[in-house]
Amino acid sequence: MSLSHIVLLSGRSIELTKLRMSSTYAGMLEGYPCKRINDMVVRGLQREAERTLSSVPVHLVPPSCAYPDQTAGAFGPVEVLPAVACIGAFGSPAVAPELDPVLHRSALTLIWFQPVPAVPSEEHADLALRSIRWEELAQDYEL
Repeated sequence: MSLSHIVLLSGRSIELTKLRMSSTYAGMLEGYPCKRINDMVVRGLQREAERTLSSVPVHLVPPSCAYPDQTAGAFGPVEVLPAVACIGAFGSPAVAPELDPVLHRSALTLIWFQPVPAVPSEEHADLALRSIRWEELAQDYEL
């Protein structure tokens, strides 16, 4: 059973089968959101995704950042990622046309950020998420 379906801009339908959401800056005890902190957050999510879903390629959907304060502190300007960090496992029919569609599927793990804790679906999925190049990034596998 899938949690949701998303139709990519390419027209391919993908289904979300696993989802992990967390607060982007959960556990941040000191400092402020900046490029250095954001890079650590993203690296941590990538390591987690690669560790838990090791047989599937992982792709980071480029996040959009906000710059609410133009004054730079000790670590540079304030740079804020959206509030919710997501890791999702997605599946779709096989990419390679020569593969048997009954026996093969394709898979990709995506990391993305969104402003609210909602399951992305159909028209409510962020444009950056719907813009991924599935055919280039996903991996085919046999059932």
